[in-house]
Amino acid sequence: MNKVLLSKLIGIVTASALIVSACGNGEDETDGDTDGEDVDDLFVTIAAGGTEGVYYQIASAMSNVYEAEGMDTSVQATGASVENINLLQSDQAELAIVMADATEQAYEGFGPFEDEEPMDNLVGISGLYPNVVQIITTEGSGIETFSDLEGADVAIGDANSGVELNARMMFEAHDMSYDDINEDYLDYGEAIDQIRNGVIDAAFVTSGLPNPAAMDLASTDEVTVVEVEDEGMEYLEENYESFLEYEVPADTYDNEEDLQTAAITNQLIPNPELTDEEVYELTRAFYENLEDIHASHDAAADIDTENIEEGLNVPMHPGAEQYFEEEGLLSDDE
Repeated sequence: MNKVLLSKLIGIVTASALIVSACGNGEDETDGDTDGEDVDDLFVTIAAGGTEGVYYQIASAMSNVYEAEGMDTSVQATGASVENINLLQSDQAELAIVMADATEQAYEGFGPFEDEEPMDNLVGISGLYPNVVQIITTEGSGIETFSDLEGADVAIGDANSGVELNARMMFEAHDMSYDDINEDYLDYGEAIDQIRNGVIDAAFVTSGLPNPAAMDLASTDEVTVVEVEDEGMEYLEENYESFLEYEVPADTYDNEEDLQTAAITNQLIPNPELTDEEVYELTRAFYENLEDIHASHDAAADIDTENIEEGLNVPMHPGAEQYFEEEGLLSDDE
């Protein structure tokens, strides 16, 4: 073989080796689960709740955070928890805020999900803050106790929303049902408008404190929060692990005393199909910008790294777990 041909062959082999080496290095540097996808190219749809609710305000702050990180985002107004879970399962959302009881029901296949296969692919990012059951009425309604709701016109939230699921459980806990009231499926904003117009007597508003719609009502009317009575609270704690005893503090809605009620943890959950890298980055951006999240609503001030495992009743997504482990935030971290 002459020297010119030998030289060309060596050049070809060397170039091929460099190409293979470069490709190999790129694969080593990329998380195998992401298939090389750039997280900046991820479009993040956040399933929230009604535009008058706390979910929507927090989701809007999240959207701003992710936009600042270079992601395209949108906030979707929904009927909240049950719809949000279904949006994740049908690949129409990347993130959702939901209540722990709805997640439990979907994961195990009961309640509104009883006709479906258990959604055992559900995973979580973290617990967020307590969602407080608030039964809102006015002094003029004459409703002072839960039993006074009998025969009343009561807004119970959107059908199959987390609010409506809570309402069912509240009536069950007080040995009552929808048969004892005139139920109306209305979201927060509609319910408050109807109370103000004298069409509705009371409304279930399950959200962080204070609820914006209830605060709006308090600007024109004397607002009363109906307490969850002792027997009802005991029933909830014995039969539903998701519930915990809580109080509406004095002066939340000009109430003179703390009022006994129940609460359920809100959760941030991702689409189960998101990669580890994607969920890692979504988790990192959320918790590294907590000041922006806190500024969205008073209830968001309770979102803290100390509460990430509280109320999380499905497995934590590996991407979120990786971030929290690196930050030493999990309970079994040294």
